This record gives sequence, structure tokens and C-alpha cells, in this order.
Amino acid sequence: MSKVILVTGGARSGKSNFAEQLCINRNNETAYIATSVPFDDELKDRVKKHKESRPQNWNTYEIYKDIYSIIEEISKKHKTVILDCVTLLVNNLMFTHEIDIDKANQDQINNVEMYIKDQVTKLIEEIKKTDLYFVVVTNELGMAVVPDNKLSRVYTDIVGRINQCIASQSDEVYFVVSGIPMKIKG
Repeated sequence: MSKVILVTGGARSGKSNFAEQLCINRNNETAYIATSVPFDDELKDRVKKHKESRPQNWNTYEIYKDIYSIIEEISKKHKTVILDCVTLLVNNLMFTHEIDIDKANQDQINNVEMYIKDQVTKLIEEIKKTDLYFVVVTNELGMAVVPDNKLSRVYTDIVGRINQCIASQSDEVYFVVSGIPMKIKG
């Protein structure tokens, strides 16, 4: 039977380190699903630091679209999985639609969100069919100032609702602040 753990927190809160430690404590058969698309030097440096911080024997899968399609394959090779992170997953999926969110009407925005929710729902459904210990990392965006532009507000809203969706299906949820994890579910 699978176990889904959601780890959330602010930027640089220590959530990825905590999630990685959860996996290290389980076993050495971890798969790392990286949802980042490193398109500039800053992101490339962050990806490099993340790779250096985790065990070298972990297998990395760089994917953000249709992740559900590789879960069965991963479950044959691994017992533990970490997906880092949902916020980049949502970002990347938002921009696969090639619409200008700032000019989009609400129906177009709703369609984008439904597509993203469908991707996440299928992922959770596939995880539940396995015996994986599956750790999902996300950012808690809703505790900051409301953004002053439409794109950022839409993104924050979608991430918030996707986080709620994942949390509702998770066995455990942790909130990390200043490197200190607090169990808030499970």
C-alpha cells in the first residue's frame, strides 16, 4: 500500500532537505522526480546545488508533464520517490497552453487549471496503485502579499488549490519553517 507525504513551506524553508531526509531514512532505492526546466543561470545553479545535496545513487527523472505515465515503471525499480516540486510543475504546465494569462478570460484560465488538476489527480491515482513511499514537495505561496499582477495571482491561486488537492489525498503533511518541520496531518 502506498504512502503519500506532502512537504510544504516557504522559499528556502528547508522543505527539500527535510523531504530528502525522509527518503534517506527509508532506504537507498529512491527515485527523484525533478520538475524543473533550468532555463537561466540562476535556475541552473539551483538545480546543480540540489543534485549535489542528494545521494549520488538516486535515479533522477526529469519530467513535469504526464508524470503519472512513469509511476508504474518507477515502482518496479524503487521503493521511495521524491517529487520536487509542485510549484514548478504547475508553472511549467501553465505555460504549455500558450495563452497569455494576463489577457485570458476566466474560461481559458479555468481550462488551464482543470488540465493541471487532471494531471495531478492522475498522478495520485497511479501512486495509490503502488507500494511506493512518495514524498511531494511544494511551496506555500498563500502566506505572502497578494501579487499586483494577474499572472502571479492566477498562478498563486492554482498552486494553492493544487496543494489542497494533494494534501487531501496525502497520508501525512509537513509544514517546514526555518528548517524545522511540523507535522500537520497524519
